[in-house]
Order: sequence, then C-alpha cells, then structure tokens
Amino acid sequence: MKPWLKVFLISLICFTVTLGVGFAVFSKIHQSSDDVVVSDGDQAEIIDSDPEQPEEVEEKTELEKLIDNSKRINTVLLGMEGPRTDTIVFASFSPGTKKIDIISIPRDTYYARPGKDTAAKKKINSVYGDEGTKGTMKAVSDVLAGVPVHHYIKVTYTGVERIIDSLGGVKVNVPMDMEYDDPYATPELHIRLKKGTQVLDGKHAMNFLRFRQNNNGTGYPDGDLGRIRAQQQFMKAAWGKALGFRLPVVANTIFKYIDTSIDLGEILVYAKDAVGITAEDLKTHSLPGKSTEKGVSYFLHNAEQAEQLMLEIYRSDENL
Repeated sequence: MKPWLKVFLISLICFTVTLGVGFAVFSKIHQSSDDVVVSDGDQAEIIDSDPEQPEEVEEKTELEKLIDNSKRINTVLLGMEGPRTDTIVFASFSPGTKKIDIISIPRDTYYARPGKDTAAKKKINSVYGDEGTKGTMKAVSDVLAGVPVHHYIKVTYTGVERIIDSLGGVKVNVPMDMEYDDPYATPELHIRLKKGTQVLDGKHAMNFLRFRQNNNGTGYPDGDLGRIRAQQQFMKAAWGKALGFRLPVVANTIFKYIDTSIDLGEILVYAKDAVGITAEDLKTHSLPGKSTEKGVSYFLHNAEQAEQLMLEIYRSDENL
C-alpha cells in the first residue's frame, strides 16, 4: 500500500496515544437507542432491534434525520489495560468537511446494565470484560444519543509506547513537576517528569498521560478536566507529528500493535478522503456531565447535553 493511503488510519491511531490513561469520573444512566451500529471481529454490522417496520412509524428526531443523510465515519478508540478498557475515545470523521471531532468518554461513566448490580459493574469500562468490543461500542453509542459506531481500534500500553517512539517522541508542555509511584498498577507506575516544554519518548509520554496526582496529593487544579485537556494537547501534538513524519516507518510500527475492524478496502477509501487534513482540523470535546461528590465516584453524563453536542457535530455537514 502506498504511504499516503495510510494517512487516515494513522491519524486515528495517533488519537490512541491518549489511551492507557484513566479518567476518575462517572456518568448518568444511559438511554437505549433503537438502532445501534456495532462490530464483532473484522466486520462491522448494524443491529436493528425491530427489523419489521410497524404500520405507523414515529417521526424521526432531527438527529436521526441528520444521521440518515450523513457520510460520517465514527470510530471508538480503546486503550486496553489487561482485560479492561482503561480509556475510551470516540472519533467522528466527516469526509465532506475533512474535520474530525473527538469526544473523551470518562472510563467511570455510569452505565447501568440488567443483572450488573455492583458499583464496579455500573462503570462503562467494565462492559468490555463482559460483552467484548461489541458491547463497548453499543455502550458508547448509548451515551452519545444513539449515534452509530462503525469501527473500533484497540491498543495496549506497549503499543502506545512503540508508536510514540516510532515518531521520535512528541513535544509537549508538562504543566508541573510530576512525581508519583504506584507499584501495584499494571504496568507498575513510577513517574518522574519536570515542568516545562520537552520531547517525551514512549515511556515518559505514557507517564505523562497516566498522571493523576503527585505523591503529596497535589495535581491539576481542576482535577480530571485539567488532565483531559493535557491529554488532548498531547493528542494534537502527536497527530501533527505523525502527519509530517515518514509515514511508512510509522505505519509499519502501528500495524504491529493495534487491533482494528477497519479493513484494507475501507482504509483505501477513507485515506483518499483524508488527504490534506492537518492538526487544525481536529476538534476535541469531553462528554457533558459531572462527577459525583459523595459515595462511589461516578461521572453522570448529561443525556440532553450529549444529544446537543451530537447535533452540533452532525449539523456541520448539513450544507454539503
């Protein structure tokens, strides 16, 4: 495959450099959608909960109409920590505008499921262990107002490190001295980073992305919001570096460390649409909602605001 044909997938993979980090927050009970796009193995499929059309069909919502007329390609990016999804990112690419919208899904987003009554099982990151990639894709669709999820990309800690090293490291501004130790983490975590702008190799980049707080309890002044902003800053820097790098070298490394449902034929189509995209075409968002203050720490996603966010994203394609 010619190098430029891998641009789109490489762009998506660079978003996964934020994977391997945990967002200590939770979300609101999901609202199920009637039609959910999921994937199992290498083949994506659309599951219709009611394949027989009733005689009287309710009028579709504005979002449903926009989705029907959209050519957007939605991908869920999963950072794996053993059997768990430690990070979940939703990426939506518009071939028409050549823009990419990224939504960070807190791993502790509250997501209720029948028969799953423990606190841990009510987190969105627990879905993968019970229902695999397909279940996780459905969960992401549910918390994002039922928008389709066409593909997945999975990467491990090791994969992220190797990908960043293949780029020759990524330049980032470390906002504070970072010193933290967790010998019980998987993998074991020992962070030693100094404040200031610097090029981080794979190992130190992972430490930057995984950082929550220092050993003395200090950290980002606004908690996870600051952490997510730092991750998104790194994401843009890594993506820009990859697009200006030797793509064959990066691609060869990437394909060794990822698992994806995007097949070669789709890569060829998407890559042609993605030619010319720059880091400025990437817009980052966080799932709307708030974290709980008492008891078990959850991130309660705001379903109404999540739908408004998806409307904003899909409306940007209306006049194409």
